[in-house]
Amino acid sequence: MVSRRYLLVAATLALVMSSGAQAETIQVTIKELAFAPADIHAKVGDTVKWVNMDAVAHSATTKGGWDVTIPPNKTASAVMKKAGEINYHCRFHPNMTGHITVTAP
Repeated sequence: MVSRRYLLVAATLALVMSSGAQAETIQVTIKELAFAPADIHAKVGDTVKWVNMDAVAHSATTKGGWDVTIPPNKTASAVMKKAGEINYHCRFHPNMTGHITVTAP
């Protein structure tokens, strides 16, 4: 027979382990003047990492928000701070656009 104390400890441990969601890194590749994938989903606390495979600099820029410069053949990243819909573009190549849907963890 399993003791009540054992069950309580096991239930508490299961709850703690399931509630400790880890932040993730979501990779977006930049190649041939395009973000791929252009539409991603992230949670608050996740990091979006852009990998620039082009020979020219790009950016991930939001209107009134962040502006991340990604040099040629380098990476750059941003942590998603709040839930919402984020449209971004490259300030050097305005036809390059992306979208991030950020949800609560």
